[in-house]
Amino acid sequence: MKEIIHANKGLKRWFFFWAGIIATLAYRSIIVLDSYFTRIAWYIGTVGFILYFGHRKHIQKKRSELVHDNDLIKVVQELTHLTQKQKSALSYIIKSVGTSKVRWNSLFIFWFTLLALIVGIVRDLFF
Repeated sequence: MKEIIHANKGLKRWFFFWAGIIATLAYRSIIVLDSYFTRIAWYIGTVGFILYFGHRKHIQKKRSELVHDNDLIKVVQELTHLTQKQKSALSYIIKSVGTSKVRWNSLFIFWFTLLALIVGIVRDLFF
């Protein structure tokens, strides 16, 4: 049975949205905090970025697979009720989903933030 394509529930989208906002605020607040609160802000920001960029990578991969698996670039070109300008615009958007480097950026940020979290935990616990 084919999977039904649907967007994430609103609550899930809000969760990852706020994870990104809180992580950003936590990282930006480090400059004005004393050392104890700096560590707390760093951990909150780091975990938030892991959640946010892990989710972004998942969504970007899912979108790219949908474009490829459903041959959407070809489908758009075969539509008869769109003008050539509309086809070009829609093709550009669809192609950019599959070729954008933002997926790799999210992957890079996710893994290096996870590595930073592990290093931070080891450092705080053993040094």
